[in-house]
Amino acid sequence: MQTEKKQLLIYVIVAYGITYVQGLLMWYGYGKDLDLSAFPKAQMLYPAAGVMMAYLITKKEDKNLPKTFYIFFVALTAVLVVCTAASVLAPKNIDLMGTMFSQWGLILECIMIGGSVIFWLLLLASGNEKCRVYGLNSGHWNISVLMILLFIGLYLLRFLIASAFRGRLSEFGKIIANPATWSMFFTVLMNFFISVVAFFGEEYGWRYYLQPLLQKKFGMKGGVILLGCVWAVWHLPIDFFYYTTPDMGLTALASQFVTCISLGLFMAYTYMKTQNIWVPIIIHFLNNNMAVVFSGTYSADVLQNQQIHWGDIPVALVINLLLFGWVIFLKSFKEKKE
Repeated sequence: MQTEKKQLLIYVIVAYGITYVQGLLMWYGYGKDLDLSAFPKAQMLYPAAGVMMAYLITKKEDKNLPKTFYIFFVALTAVLVVCTAASVLAPKNIDLMGTMFSQWGLILECIMIGGSVIFWLLLLASGNEKCRVYGLNSGHWNISVLMILLFIGLYLLRFLIASAFRGRLSEFGKIIANPATWSMFFTVLMNFFISVVAFFGEEYGWRYYLQPLLQKKFGMKGGVILLGCVWAVWHLPIDFFYYTTPDMGLTALASQFVTCISLGLFMAYTYMKTQNIWVPIIIHFLNNNMAVVFSGTYSADVLQNQQIHWGDIPVALVINLLLFGWVIFLKSFKEKKE
């Protein structure tokens, strides 16, 4: 019990401590009108780094601990923390084909791509037993693929309903019928392998580590709902200074609660159903990138400086709970008898 508390403390310090300290840097950078795009990308690695730091400190004698893999990931995270800090403390823009880019943002992208390649190599080198013991293995791919396809279907259905509600059905039809949309979609799928560290970084922290811990303490349903709240609050700095502007920060945070609780329920279900951490990792990747593909702009800029209004929240809550929250009534969420 004492070890478990120590692990949780280390996890919180890394996953939340770094996030909120860097939130201060985002506030500073926002005031200077600097490019903050490096922050949300780096932040995605902090939850997994927190888990790994906790295990490296408290389980260093365990022969099954994938130490080399863990040490590399923690080191990669530390490098990205430095890059994000440098992007506001020593900013410099470069011109590429007539477009200004943050030098540090570009460096961070290259580090994450190279880091993803090394990630796969070290993961494979860790061996089946170490991967199995520490939740890195994959399996049950029949049901896993079904879960991923179900998510894609529900996501597109949500897009259709939202378009109908806003009177934009014709726009939805054009986007779906446009070959460029599907060309971009399949191109994005290939990018998973060179951006994996970010999505693994979140899901290994939320679903693999924190979900079972909270479910043990607060119940199968209560633990996942609380996890959704914890996950939402973790987004606070990027809600205020990246996804929206500070004047819409509270609205963005409320929207984040809707997304993290409803989508969190679905992702929790897929993980409990498959015991395959790669399923929520892939779903998380799809959720973030399909927003870009099906926006019709085919640009990641669509995620930044969004216009979110309080009137949007109730509609989003109903749609998201109906499409993703229904899983809470399934067998997997039934309380286990002692």
